[in-house]
Amino acid sequence: MSVVVPTRNRAAYLAVALQSIRAQDIDEPYELIVVDDASTDSTQDVARRADARLIRQPEPRGPNAARNAGIEAASGALVVMVDDDVLAPQGWLRAMRDGSRRHPEADVFGGPIRARFEGDAPRSCGREEPPITTLDLGPADRDAEAVWSANIALRRETWQQVGPFPEAAPIGGDEEEWLLAVRRSGRTIVYLADAWLEHRRAGADARLRSLVRSHYARGRNLRAWDARRGETPALSRELRVLGGCAWHAAWRRCPQGLIMGAHSLGRTREALLPR
Repeated sequence: MSVVVPTRNRAAYLAVALQSIRAQDIDEPYELIVVDDASTDSTQDVARRADARLIRQPEPRGPNAARNAGIEAASGALVVMVDDDVLAPQGWLRAMRDGSRRHPEADVFGGPIRARFEGDAPRSCGREEPPITTLDLGPADRDAEAVWSANIALRRETWQQVGPFPEAAPIGGDEEEWLLAVRRSGRTIVYLADAWLEHRRAGADARLRSLVRSHYARGRNLRAWDARRGETPALSRELRVLGGCAWHAAWRRCPQGLIMGAHSLGRTREALLPR
């Protein structure tokens, strides 16, 4: 197996992720590859301290280019990829390996992604999803339409046959476009219920201001991804959702309503741009 971690300028997150990957309880060797997308912080030092193979992009090229570079360099038949802001329990990699053997017919795998907030995270009224990418498709393995790049594995031969991750895809739909190609080729994606890990936000990143900013950007990216697919909702629908988010935040006095509203505002802003 090969574990690939694309990263850019998040050395503190990366250090936690790599430490958890190196602590895996598994009875066979695996290689660890960090693809540094032209970081300007201490990313390279963090990767070397974890005894990871380091691939450095000479200039920023985005997450899909980093994923392709890591897969190209990987020697494992099974390539496991995570984002740089995860925390993996000790049984995670073993669960990925065992799941790939349990489902020899499948080409791509993904596991549950659980939100982990460290620090002064905004209060929730309990009616909304966590303000960070998560995935929960239930307590049992099953076929899936999609899994997310924070916790994904693929057979290297599948990547060679389907083709690389599209490097022009907007962030937000970056892995989805490749997964669409996987499904259209008749291949199978399987959700592995035991292969879970945590998706972290720590310090200032867990606070309301940062989450509002990131969700505004994410909203714009996802609207751009919809446009790329030709599946953009009408502007009237975007405005209705924005109004509903504002009502939720005000009526329930819920800070997370502001985060949802920022996401919706980003989508609306993108919808109003001339094409």
